[in-house]
Amino acid sequence: MDTMKTPSISIILSFGLALLLSSPRAGLAQTSQQEVEQTAELLGTLLNAGRVVVEQNQLLINDPGRGDKGFTPNVFEQSVLTEFAHQTHIDLKAPPASLPPQTKDLLSLLLTASKEVVADAQFVINQRGIGYKNFIPATFGSQAARKFSKRSKVTIKQTALNARGLRNMPDPYEEAVLKRVASQPTLTSPIVEWIDGGRVLRTMLPIYYSEDCLACHGNPKGILDISGYPREGAQAGDLAGAISIQIPVDHR
Repeated sequence: MDTMKTPSISIILSFGLALLLSSPRAGLAQTSQQEVEQTAELLGTLLNAGRVVVEQNQLLINDPGRGDKGFTPNVFEQSVLTEFAHQTHIDLKAPPASLPPQTKDLLSLLLTASKEVVADAQFVINQRGIGYKNFIPATFGSQAARKFSKRSKVTIKQTALNARGLRNMPDPYEEAVLKRVASQPTLTSPIVEWIDGGRVLRTMLPIYYSEDCLACHGNPKGILDISGYPREGAQAGDLAGAISIQIPVDHR
């Protein structure tokens, strides 16, 4: 079972974040670097909140003796909103005045994509007589990130140095950052950097293995886990990967 966690992120929102959304793809207008960085952290936190909710319901999802689990998209949404508020002190049902409508739209887009992933998985989740469903935090996160990224110029991705899926393999930038983070085991804050002359924000939110992760990612190294992948031989607290976010900014 993959139950990797990211640390909670406290975010102070500033006024005047001007994000320009267009249908069907979302774009970003001129914003200050600080505002864009805060937006990236909010999106990463919301995706992580979804991962946490899936983790919290893992035993229910994998219960072979129960059919309808009651883990519906609406139940999932309410739990995600609660977890997001816990991590950020922001109630997305009654957002503060400092949260611009455009930023709310981006968060709503990611929440919608996340609910769709849970909706798509209902048949699998509610199967009786089958234990492991392969609907785990990592699977959820990857699917939600891809759905969101297809509808937005903001790109979200889960990645790792030894990614289990080709779609999650790190690009050269992500690989370099992951190696840097791996050499600093106490680092918990996001890595935030501007590239291409300040035209693109790259943010990496580190993910670390918890004890629950070790059932699939721990020892003995190389032995196949329940999902059919070889275990990594990891220990609790080791770097598992990161949530990677790219935001292009138009400085015209």
